[in-house]
Amino acid sequence: MQTKIDRFLAGENLRVLDLFSGCGGLSLGFEKAGFDIVGAVELDHQAARSHAINFHRDHERFEEFAKSRDIEQTTPKGLFADLGIVGPVENQIDIIIGGPPCQAFTRVGRAKLREIKGDATAFLNDARSQLYKRYLEYVVELQPLAILMENVPDMLNYGGTNIAEFVCEDLESYGYKCSYSLLNTAFFGLPQMRERMFLIAVHESVGVEIKFPDPTHHIDLPRGYLGSRNVAIKHIDLEHPGHYRPIVLDPALPRALSAQDAISDLPVLTNHLNQIVKKSFMRLDIPMPYSSKPINPFQRQMREWPGHAHSDQLTAQVTRILPRDYPIFRAMRPGDQYPQALVIAEKLLQQKLQERGMVADIADLDYQQLKKQTIPPYDAGKFPNKWRKMEANQPARTLMAHLGKDTYSHIHYDSEQARTITVREAARLQSFPDSFHFSGAMNAAFRQIGNAVPPLMAEKLALTILNLLQIGTTCHMKLLEMN
Repeated sequence: MQTKIDRFLAGENLRVLDLFSGCGGLSLGFEKAGFDIVGAVELDHQAARSHAINFHRDHERFEEFAKSRDIEQTTPKGLFADLGIVGPVENQIDIIIGGPPCQAFTRVGRAKLREIKGDATAFLNDARSQLYKRYLEYVVELQPLAILMENVPDMLNYGGTNIAEFVCEDLESYGYKCSYSLLNTAFFGLPQMRERMFLIAVHESVGVEIKFPDPTHHIDLPRGYLGSRNVAIKHIDLEHPGHYRPIVLDPALPRALSAQDAISDLPVLTNHLNQIVKKSFMRLDIPMPYSSKPINPFQRQMREWPGHAHSDQLTAQVTRILPRDYPIFRAMRPGDQYPQALVIAEKLLQQKLQERGMVADIADLDYQQLKKQTIPPYDAGKFPNKWRKMEANQPARTLMAHLGKDTYSHIHYDSEQARTITVREAARLQSFPDSFHFSGAMNAAFRQIGNAVPPLMAEKLALTILNLLQIGTTCHMKLLEMN
């Protein structure tokens, strides 16, 4: 541990290993804060390649960095050998970051497991819920100065068990001080309401108390977000919260950034409304000009990210082709969800019937075809949240990995465009810069974005950890000098 402290005091950048890295949201934030990203472990092939392209594009061992890896089959020693990292494994990594898979922890994921396995407690036996233990094994072997773990809020209430407390107890037994909190990105200057659990641990030899970044913005969260938070902390005694650290919000802070603040300078798309869109239009590498100059600091950050290429054009401004639904998107009001969309679709069907002099006859094949071309097939009772039209003046709702399958959860607020969001708009709402490259086709890019930790949130946490280490190591050296 002293070797790492000495390197840090000598001015060397802290070395970061990203576990369950995805395409690199956490890595990008830590890189922006001045850390060196020396490697990553990621199972998804396209996400692993995205990470390598953005962080190790010119490395002579690029293909090793781009290789997907199963953490259960990957040892630190084997990983370092592949990446050309030499020396004792315990001396190579200063910070471990990452977010173990969350599907088993989320209530949505649990419901899916129950449906598949027919077992109400199937989520408790899902192997993915145990992968945080593999993360801790890396901590034991690599002995970092600090760690950051990210996960969904439901990690605090996993079948009545608070996994985050168990993690902190384990880390304390390994010689770390540890705390966790629930942070919503809208409170930290991002244009998205994304609630996640973040856990910070610093080795006890550094000698600091754990802190989290202070909120910079304010918004009254919608009822659903407050309800989810209350469920997550249901088993935490706030009088004696253990390792949990609540954040304090100040209503006087500036308003949270809105979706319009984030994406209003991106190209307007309307071609999908009046012509057949060719498959070539769906390519992520087609450059397009911006619609305007950046109008706020967030938009400028997205264009001028340090260490990444800048351009007067951008890529990945591609959206799904959904001709049945364009008239519905146009008629929806901001905040409307699937039940409202279905009512609109039914009115559109009635208009078409009147225009064609037809009646609603289920035995009529022409009627059945017209209905299929007009009304989405989903049950409004089962899928009320499947669709949602964004509000221009509010942060976006949480982007999920399900974006890889459809983007109905984020219908563009501009009715004239009448579409769901593009890959680049999703990336902007997650605070990925416009120069960030996503490997694979559109669906893979959407999935990577939805799975990622927003880079600007990661940067705030990275700077917090950096500050803790600076304070702690300075005090550490003063004590050594006194002795």
